[in-house]
Amino acid sequence: MKKLGLVPKLIIAIILGIIIGNIFPAPIVRIFVTFNSIFSNFLDFAIPFIIIGFVVAGIADLGQGAGKLLGITTAISYGSTLVAGFLAYIVSTNIFPLFIHTSNVLSKAANPEDKLLKAFFEVEIPPLMNVMTALILAFLLGLGISAIKGRTLYNAASEFQQIMEKTISRVIIPLLPIHILGIFANMAYAGEVARILSVFWKVFLIVIATHFVTILIQFSIASAVGKKSLPRMIKNQIPGYITAIGTQSSAATIPVNLKVAENNGVSQGIREFVIPLCATIHLSGSAITLTSCAIAVMMLNGIPFTLSQMFGFIAMLGITMVAAPGVPGGAVMAALGVIQSVLHFTDAQIALMIALYITQDSFGTACNISGDNAIAVIVDTIHKPVK
Repeated sequence: MKKLGLVPKLIIAIILGIIIGNIFPAPIVRIFVTFNSIFSNFLDFAIPFIIIGFVVAGIADLGQGAGKLLGITTAISYGSTLVAGFLAYIVSTNIFPLFIHTSNVLSKAANPEDKLLKAFFEVEIPPLMNVMTALILAFLLGLGISAIKGRTLYNAASEFQQIMEKTISRVIIPLLPIHILGIFANMAYAGEVARILSVFWKVFLIVIATHFVTILIQFSIASAVGKKSLPRMIKNQIPGYITAIGTQSSAATIPVNLKVAENNGVSQGIREFVIPLCATIHLSGSAITLTSCAIAVMMLNGIPFTLSQMFGFIAMLGITMVAAPGVPGGAVMAALGVIQSVLHFTDAQIALMIALYITQDSFGTACNISGDNAIAVIVDTIHKPVK
């Protein structure tokens, strides 16, 4: 099992959860529900620290760059992330209603206390601060460290980021399949899981299609700005795209992506600055996946949402996912605070969101790093190479 990737583990967990929920008696299911209760409370406790760990270091790192080049790259990356998120919003709100009907709505599953089984006992782990406090503190510290160039606080923020990376990679991610198993076992016991699965695969296909459209748009713009061949740029990107699917990590794909940028004719100074930076701050694929999955979960649970609410959600995603850990599912973990504070998801809804996101995480990463090379071409065209 250790050699299996996270996605296969999650698929196995979902299958086992459905089997357990349909076959085993309530006391067995409640064992997993009890684990879920403890794990969810721990996750609630950890979310503010995850936000502080990654946002502080991420914003502080942006202040260490090369002035105008940093500003141009950051602006294009954030703009690309926003556009991708709104494209996902348009696609989701127009296509999802075609297959998520009133009969699909999990009205009772939205409130676990109504129909889902309860834990044998609960362990309260109150967060030291709420999500909004953590966000404001992270922005304040990150901008402050960047402004005063404080090395002591910068080193502390970097080390705290490493602690949270270890917490995610060594604790949260390994336990996540058990958490998902428990959620699906509980929903299968409550008779709700069939509706979820009937929606999951359709959402998956639409998200992947939106990724491809986004990549095509990004490379079309880069081709027009940089006066380069669109088919050749897309062909050059294939090794980077496949590597990202295999590794599920933007950071691990940087060496391959640098070679792609070289093949696209991007100057050395630009590609060596833009590609590693965009691996951290350009998250168009993740924005598409998170926005689409959030809308699917809200529609499944009959939760109303507005354009202004989703605008705030997408705008915050582009900031909170900065320096998201280079592990599978890192972006959704970094975004949990926004999901909670803006969309007000319950623990069951967050678990569905995580399951939906991670099954598509590799494709989101591949979309992210493909867009990095489009940005590199654009920046190389409008900015003099760094010597």
